[in-house]
Amino acid sequence: MTYTTVQYSLDIIRDEAAELVYKGVLSRQQPIYTLCQYIPAREWACVEGELEECDFLLRDRIGDLIGNEKWDND
Repeated sequence: MTYTTVQYSLDIIRDEAAELVYKGVLSRQQPIYTLCQYIPAREWACVEGELEECDFLLRDRIGDLIGNEKWDND
């Protein structure tokens, strides 16, 4: 059995985090490491590596990762 490893860019990680925040599953105030509950364990090392390369710490807040929200009605 072979596994395909998904490459996680910072944009993909941000999109995943933003979607979880939008759905109310996670809060912008939670640490980034809470994302590990929603990303397959075998892929978490890739996510962690990408975050490290982009100078994010796992204890940083999800809000720091996803940045400001864009509102359509403003």
